[in-house]
Amino acid sequence: MILRIMKSEKNVTVHDLASRLYVCEATIRRDLTAMQRMGVVRRSHGGALIAEAADEISMFVRMNVNAKEKEAVASNALPHIPDFKSLFIDSSSTALALAQRLDLAGKTVVTNNLQTALSLSRMEDINLIILGGNITLSSVSITGSWTARQLQSFSFDLMLASCASIRKRTAFEKTLDQREIKQVAYENSAVRVLLADSTKINARAGIYIFGNLSEFDLIVCDKIPPEHAEDFEGLPVIAG
Repeated sequence: MILRIMKSEKNVTVHDLASRLYVCEATIRRDLTAMQRMGVVRRSHGGALIAEAADEISMFVRMNVNAKEKEAVASNALPHIPDFKSLFIDSSSTALALAQRLDLAGKTVVTNNLQTALSLSRMEDINLIILGGNITLSSVSITGSWTARQLQSFSFDLMLASCASIRKRTAFEKTLDQREIKQVAYENSAVRVLLADSTKINARAGIYIFGNLSEFDLIVCDKIPPEHAEDFEGLPVIAG
């Protein structure tokens, strides 16, 4: 709730947040301190500002934002995932929500996300590979030209990826680094699945084109808002 308020108002005070969320100011201060460590906010005198890098919201925060929608996306996608031996998973929490429900025993899985790697490492008999490169604290992901070059050494049966937003039949990313990683993985994957909860449809997030929706083998959402149904006509879409 703090994140949602700050994304709307940018600058808030501890007193205001405590009043609106019906908690004590000490609780708000602790939460803001934790959010500052995640790179989401910058503390100010008596309050906080949303961080300039908050577009790449911490994975730990994103796992809990729109959690029901992400689980719905995973449920919709699960019956339609083809057989595969190798898989690339991007840094999105939506892709992780699906990956956690897949049988990955005996499979080779590559990711550029630390939280994804930690989560999947608990599975038995998985051949898990995490890419090397520059770590972005806010998104807990690994990016950069070296990371992209490593991806060129792989050929994947399947790619699971999300995006920052979908507008006018196009998927967008917020940073060039994330776009570069996803583009290389896309080019080296036989089947590409785009996962996006409905809050990303027509959202004003991301300016870098990830890809045209018609280029994906499958697009999975929790639902398609009726006012944007035309944007998905003729596309391989699965939605509730």
